[in-house]
Amino acid sequence: MTTPSRSKSRSAARLAAVQALYQRQMEGTALARLLDEFHQHRLGKEIEEAQYADAEVAFFDDVVSGVDAREEEIDALLTERLAEGWNLKRLDKTMLQILRAGTYELLARADVPVGTAISEYVDVAHAFFDEREAKFVNGVLDGVAKAVRE
Repeated sequence: MTTPSRSKSRSAARLAAVQALYQRQMEGTALARLLDEFHQHRLGKEIEEAQYADAEVAFFDDVVSGVDAREEEIDALLTERLAEGWNLKRLDKTMLQILRAGTYELLARADVPVGTAISEYVDVAHAFFDEREAKFVNGVLDGVAKAVRE
């Protein structure tokens, strides 16, 4: 049974992981430097008067490092689930990181139930996008889950 505070800290870790992966893609920041920057300056800190929730650091590190290490495998799974004529390059860069992080959890974090992983990343999608895009995240991650968890 997860406690509400653990659940909240994992939610914060997921959102931060998507932000870190986005930064890595846009700036090419080295993984060790990226993790250190988030540990020192983002996770649980106040930035421009916005208090960032305390994130579960080990979980954040695992998601970011796991996506980095398994990006080709993750991207292949995602590509198989996109509609014909679509590819990952056509996706919004934030959307791509949400899908990568969610796919990593479904692939590598058997301790996280499928429904939890999908709903958490749908929630992350809501932070950046409208309902239509959130439903897209739900559909793609549901397809990934059927492929890797059953």
